[in-house]
Amino acid sequence: MHEDGNGDGRRIDSGASGGGMGQPEFLDLERELTVLFRRARAKQGEMAREVHPDLESAAYGLLVRLGECGRQRATELAAYIGVGKATMSRQLRALEDLGLVAREPDPADGRAWLVHLTEEGRGRVAKVREARRARYVEQLSHWDREEVAELARLLNQLNRGMEK
Repeated sequence: MHEDGNGDGRRIDSGASGGGMGQPEFLDLERELTVLFRRARAKQGEMAREVHPDLESAAYGLLVRLGECGRQRATELAAYIGVGKATMSRQLRALEDLGLVAREPDPADGRAWLVHLTEEGRGRVAKVREARRARYVEQLSHWDREEVAELARLLNQLNRGMEK
């Protein structure tokens, strides 16, 4: 049984709302993505607190991005995350205060700064990500590895399509 966005397991008929009419696969997709996103938001908060008890949920994604991509300008991070410069500055300041990130002058442009994970930040993020991957392995142990690879491929395709 699939649960809807409210988690009660009931299917909801969209009626004649137009968007899903005659296209049940898109109604199913919308419902399953709603559940996935809700769970992901909750898990992101848990993972953020595992990195540091005072870490905001939204800042976890910044740490992961820095861990994957290395040094970046705050403007690049803001564009990737989809927030304004002021919000990004506030989040980065909080991460600096927690000792998870540091700034250094950009050698290509002395007026700009590059942000990077500190050793402490890198270690904490790596530990949480490894624990998360272990949970995925456990939760999906009954899946065929090809199915896991296909899910990852399809999610990547979805994410690339949403960037356009």
